[in-house]
This record gives sequence, C-alpha cells and structure tokens, in this order.
Amino acid sequence: MRDTPYDDVLWTPSEAQKRAAALWRFAELNGFDPSDYDTLHRWSIDKKGDFWSAVWDFCEVIGDKGEIYFQPDETAWMTGARFFPQARLNLAENLLRGDDAARAIFAMDELGQVQTLTRRELKVRVAKVAQGLRAAGVTPGDRVAGVQPNDIDALVALLATVSIGGTWTSCSPDFGEAAIIDRIGQVEPKVLFATPLYRYGGKRHDVSDRIRAIMGKLPSVTTLIVSGEGAVDPALKAVHQDDFGMQANLEFERMPFDHPAYILYTSGTTGAPKAIVHRAGGVLLQHLKEHVLHGDVRPGDTVMWYCNTAWMMYHWLVSALAANATIILYDGAPILKPDDGLDCSPLWKLAELAGTTHLGISPKYLATLAAEGFSPRENADLTNLRNLLVCGAPTLPHQFDWVYQAIKRDMAFSSISGGTEILGSFLIGSPLHPVRRGQLTVKALGHAVSVFDDRGAPVIGQRGELVCTEPFPSMPLTFWGEGGAKRYHDTYFSDRAEIWTHGDVAELTCTGSGYVHGRSDNTLKPGGVRIGTSEIYAVCEKYSQFEDFVVFGAIHEGDEEVVLCLKPAEGTVISKDILNALRMDIRTQASPRHVPARIHLVQDVPYTINGKRVESAARTTAAGLPVKNVGSLANPQCLEEYRALTREAAL
Repeated sequence: MRDTPYDDVLWTPSEAQKRAAALWRFAELNGFDPSDYDTLHRWSIDKKGDFWSAVWDFCEVIGDKGEIYFQPDETAWMTGARFFPQARLNLAENLLRGDDAARAIFAMDELGQVQTLTRRELKVRVAKVAQGLRAAGVTPGDRVAGVQPNDIDALVALLATVSIGGTWTSCSPDFGEAAIIDRIGQVEPKVLFATPLYRYGGKRHDVSDRIRAIMGKLPSVTTLIVSGEGAVDPALKAVHQDDFGMQANLEFERMPFDHPAYILYTSGTTGAPKAIVHRAGGVLLQHLKEHVLHGDVRPGDTVMWYCNTAWMMYHWLVSALAANATIILYDGAPILKPDDGLDCSPLWKLAELAGTTHLGISPKYLATLAAEGFSPRENADLTNLRNLLVCGAPTLPHQFDWVYQAIKRDMAFSSISGGTEILGSFLIGSPLHPVRRGQLTVKALGHAVSVFDDRGAPVIGQRGELVCTEPFPSMPLTFWGEGGAKRYHDTYFSDRAEIWTHGDVAELTCTGSGYVHGRSDNTLKPGGVRIGTSEIYAVCEKYSQFEDFVVFGAIHEGDEEVVLCLKPAEGTVISKDILNALRMDIRTQASPRHVPARIHLVQDVPYTINGKRVESAARTTAAGLPVKNVGSLANPQCLEEYRALTREAAL
C-alpha cells in the first residue's frame, strides 16, 4: 500500500483559472457542480449516450448526430456496443473548420526555417490534393499511406485523404524497409506519399533506395507521390506533391460514425504489428474531449507535441485543429549535436517563437535536459505556456519537481497515459485539479478506468492491471485483415470477458489520481514510443555469429532502455566491429529507437519447457526481482548471470 501524503501538491489552479476553463462550463451546463469531479465522471460512464452527446454539442461537432447516441449490446457489452449509429460526419471537415483568416499551422525545421498557413491557405492545399486523389481512383474506404516527416506536406496528405472518405495510415521515414512493409503492406494502400530526402540530427538522409524497394513490395500502390527535396527512380513514375491534383472546391464526404479514418500499428512484439482500425467519429469525440475539456485548449491557442508521423500523438496533435487552435509541426531532432556539445534549445526557441500554450514531450527528454543542466525558463520566454504535457513512460516524482523549478511555476503539468489502441488517454490532466508529485491527475471522462488485483477485484493504493469496464467511442473498430475481429478480441478481452485489459501496471489513489508503473507485457517503450522485440530479433537472426539472443527493457533515469543479450555461436569471438554493424543494421532495418542502449554477452537464454523464449524472466531477474514462474522454465539456472548484468559492464 502506497503511503500518499496530502502535502504533495506542486501546483493548484486559481479560482479564476478554474472558472475560465471549458470543463467548468461543461459541468455547469449539464447540471453538475464543477468542483465535484467524481460525480461528473460517474455520470460520464453511467449515462454514456448523454455524456458523449453533450460533448458533441459543447464542442459544436459538424455533422448529423442522429437520434440514437448509444446502442448497447447485452451479449457483448463492450465489443458489441455502438455510439451514434445514425450519425454522418467527416473528420477533416471538423478539423478544417473555423475562421479562414486564423493561423492553422506553424511549421519549423531544425534549421529554423518557418512556414505558416492560415486555415484558408491550408484548405486550398488540401482541396488540390483531394482532387488528385479522386482522379487517382481513391474512393471511400481505400487506404492511402504516407512515409513522410512531420511537415506540412504530410498533414495535407492526411487531411485530403480523410476529406474524401479515404483511410489514412503512416510511417516515419526513419523506419527501415522491413518495418514499413510489415505495417502499411498489410493494408494494401492505393496511393503512397513519400519523402526521399529528409533532415534529422544535422544530417541529410537519402531514403530513395528504400522507397524503390518498398514500391517493389507494394503491388497495390498505383500512384506514388513524392514531397520535399530529392528524387526517386524515374521508372517509378512518381509525381511531386506540388504538382499533384488540380485546384478545386473542397468537398467533404460525410460517412458513418464508424467509418475507418486511421489505421495505426501495435509494436510488433510477437510478430507482425497489428493494424488497428480507428473510426472517424471515435477519433473526433475522444480528441475534442481531451483537448477542450481536459486540456482546456481554446480558440487561438497554439499546441505542439514533439512526435513523428508514426506515433499516435501525431494524430492527437492534428485533432487540436478541431478545437480552433494552431498546431505546430516540428521536423527535426529535439536536441542537436554541434561540435561543442549538445544544443537543448530547439523546442524552447520554437515555443517562444510560436507563442506555444500547450507543449507535449517525453520523460526521457526531460531527463536529458536535467542531465545537461539546461533550464528552459532561462533560455526562452514561456509566458504563453499554460500546460506542459508528458507521456510515453512513467514520469518520476523528482521530474515533477524539476519541471516546476526549471521550466515554469505557474502552469499545469499533465502526465497522461493511454495508448495507440484507444488513440487517447485513460488517465489524464485536468484544469480544475491540483498537480500532485509523480501522479497522473484524474481518470478521463467517459472511461470506466479501474485497477484489478490478481483476484479480479478493483483496488485502491495497490498495483494491478489497468482495465476499463464500460464501452467508449474510440475503441478500435477492428484489426485489419483476415480474422481481425478475433485478434482484436484476443488482445484486449481474452483475460476478462468484455472488460478491456490494457496491459499496463497501474495504481489509483484515494485522491482520485493515479500512477502507471509500466507495461505488464514485453513491449518496449524507449523514449516513450512503443516498439517491439520481433524487429530486433529479425536483424539478429541474420548474424551467424550469434546462436541466440533475448531483448528486454530496463528502467534507467525514468525511461526504459533497450537491453540486448547475445549468446555467441560456439568458437566465435564477438568484436566491437560486429556489434557496431549490428547496431547500424538495427537502426536502418527497424528504426533508431530499436537500437539497444546496452548489449551483453551471455552463456544462455531462458526458455520455457515448451520452447518459448522468456523475455519477462530475463527482465525481471536483471531488475533484481524474483521470477514467479521458475517452474515453467527449461533452464532456470541461466538466470543467475542476468542477475549480475550492470550498465557499467555493457558492451
């Protein structure tokens, strides 16, 4: 049981700040005392239809809501339930609404080059590409994919796709060929947007050969659109995005609430990444609730989350447009490496330049700033910053202290936690609540969040499985592909019938806040971005010098780092050159985030009696904890060497 003090409050909104918040007005409009969040939250999960209808109205969603707001299914309480079954809407129409003269986009690259677009200018660019997609034969439900950096071209491609009823899916250009094919190859896109040359970390990266290889393995793609600098093989007959489409009126295809808008991907821990299909209405309502109510994003605010186009937070950021905010697109590294050391200033210079009100980053980034002795408040004017948000990994209590010391004292600090699966948060910030040291502020409205112990009983003040017991609109529609519904069910509902089991170890407190302690499975999250082990294994298997290997995560300075243990083949000497080559192959064939922070040579790898590699046993032992299922291991004696592994001894 955690001993939770009541003097752990680091910041409290003033009465004036509370009353100015949209959440305060929302509570009053629906007949609730704004200071009684618990009752408001209970209503949001008990009267689901009424709550989400109220969100629709309060946030002024464009579309036809229909007369039915929630349709339960008595036999499949969560997986069979439907929200707004009669509704018709278009996600892009809601993202692109608002004053044509208002600033929509503030984009900057790591060289400091800035572009801005008004909503009118953005709509003109979207209309042109939308016409091009229609001319290319894209119809509602067709998939369109992007392999682009976080720039204006990528955003325009996304908005154009969903405006005509297409389904958007994307990867970051730093992903390797196999990682890209494993993802977008599943969904058979008709059109591919790609950037042959991008800049990151002070270097130009030419991935034109990768694009050629990808096109050779994507027979479904009939049209290739390239953006930015660089060129691809002329045989691919690519069209540059600047020349794609003709200027036309922007028209929106209104589709059912459950129409597929996005496909995102799981980490690929146990095989090919699962392709998660997200419904347009669920995305819109979930994100409007998070931005407007929990984040207090107001018209004219400026919102940024440091991310790439493969991450769920990119899609979350884009949705801030629906709250009539400006969104910031940053294409580059958050920390640069000039000859004289690290330059930690890029995001903070951007925050000052754009007048950022909401900034999202990761705990790892905060740890790096602290280690470098960099104080954002001393290097940038953060007058406009009202809410600093963080997610992706547990944020340690001392990092809360550092934030208020080194960044800004009068602002909300929102540690949030959710996932790609729900395209949002289960535990989130609130403009009406105090920020408590190390804690996630509240359970999100509309989510029946609980923590279950080993008995399946809800507990407070104890670690357990994070679950959700009532349906919500941003639940996935399905997993893409044959047997998708069953794979979706097996992933989240096999442990508990019709109860969502999220895969996080969490803890709720008596004050209504909570902690997330990490994943309960073997997913890795270095820098807050979920990655899988299978892609690392796929590279290792190409090396004859290694007989076996195991990958797991280890916590260091509040972040999870990737640990790779290698069992050398008999008679093989593992040199530094081999390890350097392995790291480079992992970087290019998977992604930079997959590169191990630590590599160790071991004599054996733990396996179950039926021949399954046991990552959790290696991870638990290396963390100094006992392994509960030793009896299921074929070679439990090998764990002793994992107990002795240290960062200092890593290769």
